[in-house]
Amino acid sequence: MTPLLNSGGETVAYLATNPNARYIVAGPGALATVGRNTLATEPTNDFSLGTYKDIGITERFRFRFGAQFANLLNHPQYIPGSNPGQGLGVNDVTSFVTGPNSSSYLNYLTPGNAIFNNPKGVFASNARSIALVAKFTF
Repeated sequence: MTPLLNSGGETVAYLATNPNARYIVAGPGALATVGRNTLATEPTNDFSLGTYKDIGITERFRFRFGAQFANLLNHPQYIPGSNPGQGLGVNDVTSFVTGPNSSSYLNYLTPGNAIFNNPKGVFASNARSIALVAKFTF
């Protein structure tokens, strides 16, 4: 087993030299048996609202005007999985390793890097968006 070191000389991984090896004993300081959500990001705090007004012109014709507000209170939401370079939002589950800024995403996952586990340094905050809606039915 060969330790892999980062630029600071700290062990960040181990490379198995035996191709038949099934288990590797981690060295001191390794988080080898951690559970889920060890590197959890900040919680999502989203309040969205939609409001509409229906106007009857005749029995057959109707007009609807409305507004839709996503993230109305404009709380920052740094969500791994969203791809800000492509304009995708909070509900997107696209892999964040293959986006246009993939080098910064990989830095987010690399221990010892300045932005390791710092979602504010990598992900967009999914700011408030407002849409006006008009619909005519006949």
